[in-house]
Amino acid sequence: MSATPSSGAGGALINDVLTDDELRGVLARLGPEAERDAFGLVCRRWLRIQSSERRLLRARAGPAMLRRMAARFPGVLDLDLSQSPSRSFYPGVIDDDLDVVAGGFRNLRVLALQNCKGITDVGIVKLGDRLPSLQSLDVSHCRKLSDRGLKAVALGCQNLRQLLITGCRLITDNLLTALSKNCLHLEDLGAAGCSCLTDAGISVLADGCHNMKALDISKCNKVGDPGVCKFAETLVIGGCRDVSDESVEALALSCCNSLKSLRMDWCLKITDSSLRSLLWKCKLLVAIDVGCCDQITDAAFQDMEASGFQSELRFLKISSCVRVTVAGVRNVIESCRALEHLDVRSCPQVTRQSCEQAGLQFPGSCKPAAGFRLSPKPASTPSPARSNRPSRAQVQLAAGLRSQEHLPVNL
Repeated sequence: MSATPSSGAGGALINDVLTDDELRGVLARLGPEAERDAFGLVCRRWLRIQSSERRLLRARAGPAMLRRMAARFPGVLDLDLSQSPSRSFYPGVIDDDLDVVAGGFRNLRVLALQNCKGITDVGIVKLGDRLPSLQSLDVSHCRKLSDRGLKAVALGCQNLRQLLITGCRLITDNLLTALSKNCLHLEDLGAAGCSCLTDAGISVLADGCHNMKALDISKCNKVGDPGVCKFAETLVIGGCRDVSDESVEALALSCCNSLKSLRMDWCLKITDSSLRSLLWKCKLLVAIDVGCCDQITDAAFQDMEASGFQSELRFLKISSCVRVTVAGVRNVIESCRALEHLDVRSCPQVTRQSCEQAGLQFPGSCKPAAGFRLSPKPASTPSPARSNRPSRAQVQLAAGLRSQEHLPVNL
């Protein structure tokens, strides 16, 4: 059999028939990553096309390899050079690597450098100078970074929408000021554990970044009532022990049409008043965590069956709220018809025995766990007030308590 293809149409070579753009169209229609990788094994031309279309790259490499990858994958938009936190002995990416990244991946939109302990302000400044299209930067737990490097990013990357600086303890309010002036499109700031941040910095951020949707300032011990923001859809203030009812009630009022998720575990000044304000006023709220807020009682859930109460709440965590009883749990289950997860771990007054004694009944879809069974709530016609809102509850009274007496239930 001759190796030379026949001159007829049936013998035409595919590389002679299809243009590069047509081959890119074929590549775009391949689904699994394995199929896309196999595409590049056909020949060098197909490998070149596949490489030019790659948008996501994860690697651990030094400067020489990074240069080769930049040449081979010029279209990369998302680069992940993060290190595993378990490799505490290994610095990961260093400043020389960031020099190559800034020079070779000029169209980069997303860069992850989590746990890269070797990078300093010197390398981060290069990113700010040469990556103007950057929209997301994760430098969580890069503990050598300070305001100097990240202020350069704020100045040079004005399209930044997400900045994750969790665990960067040298960061101060000066960075938040730079973000408020330059990164007006910022939507997500993760600053958990940045213990130098204060109310003043958070307020300045609020004044400049009006598109914020998610803010994590948990374990920022210097943030109190003035720093509880009024612009986030997702707010994490867990461990901010100076936050009180005053600010949470103001938040519930100002964000009644936007707040969707709130985590304020270990905010020890929070009382029933805050939780009631959130439940009644924030109609879009789907998740609340008030774990370890030991002033929360059943009073937070009273009168929830009253006319006009509506809630889209799906996740409620009241673990270690030691004053909550079965009566409060009953009110939650009966009133929050969309509820999917209810965490009452370490609530000593919510046990299997107390639920049985109170005759607490769950919806018919209840699937008890931990080797015991409770009588499910019999099917019945819903009340007129609830007839157009059938329960889709898949409530989980979470397990993990100190003994089987505590009730884990999946509804």
